[in-house]
Amino acid sequence: MKPPDRLELRTLAFALLASLLLWNLPFGGVLLYPFKLLATWLHEMSHGLSMVLTGVGFDHVTIYRDTSGLAYGTNEAGPVGRAVIAAAGYMGTPLWGALLLVVTPNARFARWALLLLAALLIGTSLTVIDIPSGDTFGPWGIGAIGTACAAAALATPARWRLAIAHFVAAQSCVNSILDIRVLLRPSQVVGGKVAGASDAHNMAAATFGTTATWAVWLWAIVWLLWSLGVLYIALRLSGSRALAHVMPADGSPDRSIAPVAGTPHVVAPLLPFAREPVSDLYIEQIAGTRPVIRPARSKRAAARRTPVRRARWFRGPGSQ
Repeated sequence: MKPPDRLELRTLAFALLASLLLWNLPFGGVLLYPFKLLATWLHEMSHGLSMVLTGVGFDHVTIYRDTSGLAYGTNEAGPVGRAVIAAAGYMGTPLWGALLLVVTPNARFARWALLLLAALLIGTSLTVIDIPSGDTFGPWGIGAIGTACAAAALATPARWRLAIAHFVAAQSCVNSILDIRVLLRPSQVVGGKVAGASDAHNMAAATFGTTATWAVWLWAIVWLLWSLGVLYIALRLSGSRALAHVMPADGSPDRSIAPVAGTPHVVAPLLPFAREPVSDLYIEQIAGTRPVIRPARSKRAAARRTPVRRARWFRGPGSQ
């Protein structure tokens, strides 16, 4: 079993490389279809959450086989509300992926994160995901993904569980970047039908009062930069945290020793050639510095190393 922090680095690298590789393979889209559907769910639920926060009210969501979807509110939104709701989809999806990436530093946290994600997926499939024209794909598809997340959290080994959590997080961030290409198309297709304005059109109309190409493309580029920035920060936080534990700043491996400073302590061998545990080690620590482990010296050795002030001889008043 690899150390947890080194395992985190490997799963992060695996998730990113697998995501980039599969998107460029002929059959990669088929393998990544569930993750694309999950990204649609995150996108539409971000719209729904913004509807609740702006006071518009959230009614239901529809998710189709072509991985498109729509979120419906209960009331009309004002200019500010329309801008917030339009931006929530493409800005919220990478945030959820980055959050999942940051909160899963080890297999134990990955289990709880996957269980929470499974509960949300299954709960929304039973409550807010609608059945348009009798098409039950949305609830069943999202419910199946939630069941798979629960099975991954409970039935997979720790190594695979952490890799799955990181792969889901990486796919959410990558899909949020790739989906922005849809905004650059002249028309939007939802559920196999030509739909109205996209999120970028609604955002441009709410902010600039026009749906000209320059305004739509401006917001598409802004959201693209946002997704790249969120992914970069999440990778820096996760990678830096793991590297800090695998190789501390002084270049020595982390021993994970936490005794009381200034007291002797018995620890396992710190060197490859040490056969017996090293006893009587003092842990010296100054506020704001890394603990330093020093062996306790005997009284004789300490006396040899302690400079002793020698008595000075002075001549007496009558000495010559």
